[in-house]
Amino acid sequence: MENEINVIKVWTNEDSIFIETDKGEIKKHPIAWFPRLLKATKAQREDFTLSPFGIHWEKLDEDLSFEGFFTFKQEMAI
Repeated sequence: MENEINVIKVWTNEDSIFIETDKGEIKKHPIAWFPRLLKATKAQREDFTLSPFGIHWEKLDEDLSFEGFFTFKQEMAI
């Protein structure tokens, strides 16, 4: 599939959530955009699963699509 996004790494810091693709692209979103992630502990943020489409935090009931990291315009979230 031509537009497939293959994420090989996901991580967070106090301010952002990051993804890295198999092509070496790194994208990020501010944690503040996602209240459940913002309020979560470091351990809770690290307790996720990956699917071909995104990131899922079962205990936090939160999902982020990989596509959103590439299509969401930062200025829209202000």
